[in-house]
Amino acid sequence: MKNQKAVLVILLSNVFIAFLGIGLIIPVMPSFMNIMHLSGATMGYLVAMFAVAQLVMSPFAGRWVDRFGRKKIIILGLFLFGVSELIFGLGESVPVLYLSRILGGFSAAFIMPGVTAYVADITSLKDRPKAMGYVSAAISTGFIIGPGIGGFIGEYGVRLPFFFAAGIAFAACILSAFILKEPLSKEKLAELANNQAQSNFFYDLKKSLRPLYFIAFLIVFVLAFGLSAYETVFSLFSDHKFGFTPKDIAGIITISSIFGVIFQLFLFGKLIDLLGEKKLIQLCLIVGAVSAFLSAVISGYFAVLAVTCFVFLAFDLLRPALTTFLSKAAGEEQGFVAGMNSTYTSLGNIVGPAIGGILFDVNIHYPYLFSGVVIIVGLLITVIWKEKQFSQSLAK
Repeated sequence: MKNQKAVLVILLSNVFIAFLGIGLIIPVMPSFMNIMHLSGATMGYLVAMFAVAQLVMSPFAGRWVDRFGRKKIIILGLFLFGVSELIFGLGESVPVLYLSRILGGFSAAFIMPGVTAYVADITSLKDRPKAMGYVSAAISTGFIIGPGIGGFIGEYGVRLPFFFAAGIAFAACILSAFILKEPLSKEKLAELANNQAQSNFFYDLKKSLRPLYFIAFLIVFVLAFGLSAYETVFSLFSDHKFGFTPKDIAGIITISSIFGVIFQLFLFGKLIDLLGEKKLIQLCLIVGAVSAFLSAVISGYFAVLAVTCFVFLAFDLLRPALTTFLSKAAGEEQGFVAGMNSTYTSLGNIVGPAIGGILFDVNIHYPYLFSGVVIIVGLLITVIWKEKQFSQSLAK
């Protein structure tokens, strides 16, 4: 048990560092956008390129997690993330920025399936919701500290946060190589690899359409679609409409993330016990949709802060609720499910940011209205998610 907790801490640290690196750059993106003379559409395309790369690599990453082991894939993901941030910080042209986002997408495709499968391997079904809540909390905590550090470092240079992100990613990569141990035996990995030899990407994609998984994967897609459109333009919207500084943006994201983390750490498990995964998912979608619409009509720092707190809370609880369900339904197919989870997330992240960036150039309010509509679609999808089917999924 003591060793399990130590390993979990290391895994959470890896996720935290990865998202700390992502959070670092948020406050400086408007300034970076102005320096590089980038349009809102180009910013959206950069985010979408990240998602395209993640989409292409995710099916392979999910299979490689089961074939080569969790540890190797996690280490590879951290290394690629460091390289990606380094290239972005050095980039002087849009093609170089695209290259950085491609490598970043590859890194995301490796890190999250590797960590999710590793956590599932070392936890029981009873403890898994709490562990997945911790993973989501680590993600949010990275965003809490990241923008604060990024806003501070950005005062000394717009590109410095990217170099700092690269440095901590390489440090995490080295530490994981020496400390983490592969949770599965060579025999078990060989067995999983043998099972995979009888399948391919199209087979996996067809399998994801089974009732056991499909509705949950569809909600994952809608979540990524709506949330990415919202997040892509948040710092740009705050800068263009209100004139918020990088420190102002960092403050909003930091406080909102703290709000979400408190719920994740202390109330997520209790909410799952009280409501169950389905009702919690529906409640989060309702809160997310209302908050997205409000974002388009509010004004003032504290109003933006309040609404953003509820947006972050909704999605910070929704993410682990979906991941917990899929992990429970996966059984021994943790790599497959984690990979397809990443695949559907990537599909949403491709279209959402691109449309969000285009809509931002037309009217800065449109991305928020668009996100609200998409989230409502996700809510309607859950209505056809029958309780009997859901219970059967968890029982398998």
